[in-house]
Amino acid sequence: MRVRLSERLAGEIRRHGEISYPEECCGFLVAKEEPSSEDGTRRIVRVAPMENRVEGARGRRFVILPDDLRRFEDSLDGTDEVLVGFYHSHPDHPALPSRFDQEHAWPWYTYIVLAVDHGKAGELGAFELGAEDRRFSPVPWAIERGNPPAR
Repeated sequence: MRVRLSERLAGEIRRHGEISYPEECCGFLVAKEEPSSEDGTRRIVRVAPMENRVEGARGRRFVILPDDLRRFEDSLDGTDEVLVGFYHSHPDHPALPSRFDQEHAWPWYTYIVLAVDHGKAGELGAFELGAEDRRFSPVPWAIERGNPPAR
């Protein structure tokens, strides 16, 4: 699977990471319900910031509550959009999934991780969790110029 998102959406993720620093930010990745393109590209058309609901250690963890996930998925009913993944930041750590991320991830989603160093957004990385080995692998991704298709 390949992942594409617009400069504007990458900017929204970066701003959310900077505003949330020194805590982790988190949110949803949304794509159109259309079938994957021939090259297996997943085009992100919208990001939806969420509140980090972890108790304590917000600088090292993020949690989206099941009820928040359910409400968001319900909000997509009747639209041509589908939840395809999650993004979150790593304050003062690399844009790589942590052990905690690995233990709480699902294999069919895309995960974008943003490094935020001393309050300044840095590198982004895209990953997917293997269904068999339960390990994250980087996925090819790119930031496209311009805006995503209209909703």
